[in-house]
Amino acid sequence: MNKTSNDFFSTQVLGHPAGLFVLFFTEMWERFSYYGMRALLVMFLTASLMDEGWGWPREHAMALFGTYTGLVYLATMMGGYFADRILGYRYAVLIGALLMTLGHVCMALETAFFIYAGLALLVLGSGFFKPNMTSIISEMYQDHVDKKDGAYTIFYMGVNAGAFLGILLCGYLGEKVGWSIGFGLAGIFMLFGLLQFWFSKDIFGSIGLRPTNESREQQLKDDTDKRNPFPLWQLVLIGITALIGLMWLINAPASKISGGSFNLFDFSISGIDGNYVMILTALVLFVGLLVYRLTQYAKVTREKMIAVSFFAFLTIFFWAVFEQAPGTLTIFAKDYTNRTLTGNAGLVYLIINSLMAIIPLIIINYVMFLLFKKTFTKYAKANITLTTSFVIIWMITLWMLLKDFYGAGYLELSAPMQSFLKFEAVSEPLTKVPASWFGVLNSLFIITFAPLFSKIWESKYNPPANIKYGLGMFLLGLGMACVAFGANGIAPGAKTASVSMVWLILVYLFHTLGELCISPLGLSYVSKLVPARMIAFMFGVWYLAVAIGMKLAGVFGENVDRIADENGISYFFWLLTAVSVILGLFSVLMKPLIEKYMHGIK
Repeated sequence: MNKTSNDFFSTQVLGHPAGLFVLFFTEMWERFSYYGMRALLVMFLTASLMDEGWGWPREHAMALFGTYTGLVYLATMMGGYFADRILGYRYAVLIGALLMTLGHVCMALETAFFIYAGLALLVLGSGFFKPNMTSIISEMYQDHVDKKDGAYTIFYMGVNAGAFLGILLCGYLGEKVGWSIGFGLAGIFMLFGLLQFWFSKDIFGSIGLRPTNESREQQLKDDTDKRNPFPLWQLVLIGITALIGLMWLINAPASKISGGSFNLFDFSISGIDGNYVMILTALVLFVGLLVYRLTQYAKVTREKMIAVSFFAFLTIFFWAVFEQAPGTLTIFAKDYTNRTLTGNAGLVYLIINSLMAIIPLIIINYVMFLLFKKTFTKYAKANITLTTSFVIIWMITLWMLLKDFYGAGYLELSAPMQSFLKFEAVSEPLTKVPASWFGVLNSLFIITFAPLFSKIWESKYNPPANIKYGLGMFLLGLGMACVAFGANGIAPGAKTASVSMVWLILVYLFHTLGELCISPLGLSYVSKLVPARMIAFMFGVWYLAVAIGMKLAGVFGENVDRIADENGISYFFWLLTAVSVILGLFSVLMKPLIEKYMHGIK
């Protein structure tokens, strides 16, 4: 079956092709598994042995976490390459989903071997999955460029719907029932995502199939841009740079965790530690090659790729600051925030939490119903799989809410019902907000505001790219300023405090608005500015920038205790505020030049 881009728009849901919403739900379950596990990882590593954790210091946990999240995005370059050359987007997604399912199963076993094996499988699976989902969207909208921003924002809403449910449910079960339960639940829904995509695969027509000689020849005919194959010396340089970067990512946490007994770069040059010498060498080689490669393209293509590189540079620092959420902000919620609520405050939280859980589920189920109306006849197995997954989600959600109301003393249950629901007897009614709960706010705000932003980006009020990025960085800084201000009274060296939850809520609100200005639109700009033959690979390059930002977030987090001991934790957040605001100003000031280099692309 062969479909053109226009054929997809013959079957629409909310003004977009039904196939977009198949991807919406597949990505939703992948993000459920990723964010659900991620919400628990740092807390599991730092939890005491009495709490069935590993009892690691924060520095070690943040080093491993930064490497894991960095490798997740770095692996997308590998996945994009194999999809372009061998597998096709569709089978790359399936392989990635299977590897991630196995990874979550390993994580649920909790032993050292299986935790590390699980993280490795999750890295490889994400590499195959992430860049190729967005590549399918790019081809689907190749004749509807004006609707791409809206499509990516809707897709991003699916991303955050999964993150919302994953953090809410996996985080709750991991913190209050058992780590392995939280890790295992993530794997179950990754499997649902795999099955739903497989049963719906024909809805994409010929998009994403294995590349053939004929398809490659046709791509060459359609591509009028100057081709620049990589000569041997450049491939060798890329290989050396990649190898050094990979070794550094693994060595950085391993050398810390092992106390120096394992260190691939156990040397120093002019007083600079070997780890920093190696990563700086790799960075210089990569930037040098990138600059040289850009000189080899035709003028218009070169300038468009410079624009992509500029936005990628800003993206590094956006994620380095934004990704303090699962690390330093979660630590701040756990150790420095008053999360115990009593009386009316506890009841208000429980009601709000219930509405937060139920209303988004109803909205998502409504979208699912609209998809069913268009696709159930042809794709019954996919729709039944999707329905089953949501039945389980509803059961877990209602169980969680009942348990909270019962534990806080607002609900009385008979002994048989308590036994049936596996509720333990409560000695003292109390409402304590889980530390992972605050991460839910980001996804909730995304679900709330994404439709509004989608409409703005499709309207006459759509601002230029640099203004979007500048605004995003300003909002990021404003969020960090909120928590910095809230933490002003915490003395240097303090290990606990009782800061109001309001400051963390404001952080996630402003960070979410900033994220909507930057994250989903970056993918859209890559798809518009890059030649078609390079789409999957350049998505991989974009994710390389994200990978650097993720690891940099971990590096920042490794130093939070040192800075907090010397100057107070507020000082740490004020530093991140300054970085965000300065880069926001830089983006706005560069508007005339970058707008020129984009050659009319909006």
